[in-house]
Amino acid sequence: MSTAVETDVLIVGSGPAGASAALALSTYGVSNIVVTRYASLADTPRAHITNQRTMEVLRDLGVEQDVIAQATPQHLMGNTTFCTSLAGEELGRVRSWGNDPLVQAAHELASPTRMCDMPQHLMEPVLVDAAVARGTSLRFETEYLSHVQDADGVTATVRDRLRGDTYEIRAKYLIGADGGRSRVAEDAGLPMSGQMGVAGSINIVFEADLASYTAHRPSTLYWVLAPGATVGGIGAGLVRCVRPWNEWLIVWGYDVTAGAPDLTTEYAESVVRQLVGDDEIPVTIKSSSAWTVNEMYAEAYSHGRVFCAGDATHRHPPSNGLGSNTSIQDSYNLAWKLKLVLDGTASPKLLDTYTAERAPVGKQVVTRANRSIGETAPIFEALDGLSPQTPEQLWANIAARKDATEAAEKQRAALREAIAFKVYEFNAHGVDLNQRYTSDAVVPDGTPAETFARDPELHHQPTSRPGARVPHAWLTSGTRTLSTLDTVGKGRFTLLTGIGGEGWIRAAEAQDVEIATVVVGPGQQYEDPYGDWARLSEISDAGALLVRPDGFVAFRHATAAPDAEALLSDALRRILGHA
Repeated sequence: MSTAVETDVLIVGSGPAGASAALALSTYGVSNIVVTRYASLADTPRAHITNQRTMEVLRDLGVEQDVIAQATPQHLMGNTTFCTSLAGEELGRVRSWGNDPLVQAAHELASPTRMCDMPQHLMEPVLVDAAVARGTSLRFETEYLSHVQDADGVTATVRDRLRGDTYEIRAKYLIGADGGRSRVAEDAGLPMSGQMGVAGSINIVFEADLASYTAHRPSTLYWVLAPGATVGGIGAGLVRCVRPWNEWLIVWGYDVTAGAPDLTTEYAESVVRQLVGDDEIPVTIKSSSAWTVNEMYAEAYSHGRVFCAGDATHRHPPSNGLGSNTSIQDSYNLAWKLKLVLDGTASPKLLDTYTAERAPVGKQVVTRANRSIGETAPIFEALDGLSPQTPEQLWANIAARKDATEAAEKQRAALREAIAFKVYEFNAHGVDLNQRYTSDAVVPDGTPAETFARDPELHHQPTSRPGARVPHAWLTSGTRTLSTLDTVGKGRFTLLTGIGGEGWIRAAEAQDVEIATVVVGPGQQYEDPYGDWARLSEISDAGALLVRPDGFVAFRHATAAPDAEALLSDALRRILGHA
């Protein structure tokens, strides 16, 4: 075995979690190596919905515009359609992914970013290319085998799959971003709850010009209620747009107890024909693969110097489009903490807050995604389509909704209500943005516990409470217009204050930690022309918010304070694990 390669952080896996960890660490100047057992990045679309919070992360890491350039924009995502096939009868639609006018307004108010549809095989190169350009060392065909920890670091053994030899990589920390069958998580002994293999699904990637069935009702998702659609899978048959309107991915279920069917080209094409409903249109099958619906989450995300992120810690179906978003946000949460520990600014105790903050999010995401599958059943119930019956009976039930009878009117009402309830899957704005962290890296300010005025899964509620993401408001600086979120991040803490907050500025400048300072007010560096920040900041002009490198509020003081330096010093000691 050759001499060990050395780095600060070894990352196993180049998917969304691993690639974004590498990008953030390299952006912060932390040396890192990414190893992947595969010969290339993702070659199928896989994850795709990219929500506003993830776009904020990518904005801070400098790749937002690279994603926008390749992604399907928000306005083409949102006519989620329920039908008997693309060429068949339409049963109803849900304005989705922020395309309902009221929800769109909420999106506009919540963030400077827009959600989009960015398939994983396009997202990964953006993240990895930027990471490598900033210093990441990427090793394809390199398989993680095992690791051993000691007081000073982690020694991982990897195998070069081209040469066949093994060698060691010595790192101060190891990140396991190696997916739903994570060997790193298993070797680290991370405790898991839930179960794998709840249901069986098949992905079929294909090319076909389906513009005549989709361009007039543009959407990311078309749900097909057809015989067999309730067997396994994610609640119904799904035709997903990869690239408008000629690249597609179908999700179809199978009985997990019987095992996956033989995924021949003929089988794949038969499923495509059933869900598209057109036997004449040319179809090219690109790939097909079987997978299982999982409902599992890690109770702890780390053990010693080993951390896991992404599907290694939360394993769930694609419902709600939360997978890659949560993965990227995991890594963003971890990267700045590793940076500050590695450069000596923070105690290793700061790293304990990774589990405290991200494990509750992972559990919520797994629960929400699996619940969304069950929320498809009422659509079938409205059509009496859940009980075993012949295809002819299902078609008759669907046709009956058009009758001029009292029973048909009740059926139509039940169908409308069931489809509308899918808003919890397709417009869960609160799930995307209402994350609240409770950990030692957040200093409570003693205010009463937050209450939500509306459903916290559906509606975003901005707040500057410690543990929440700093609210978005548009500011101006000279001729520039920028978000409050654009003033924070960049790998350092930021203190926001206003006129009368000079004491807080002096306090920030007196710290040993790098703290950017932002003063908002008339004639200041930043101005609040619409008055939005004055309302959303929830502090007086002379108060202060200390915002962490990940954009979350760590400390809040509503007013000026004669002992500002002492208050800020104490808060930083607690946040950085020195208290």
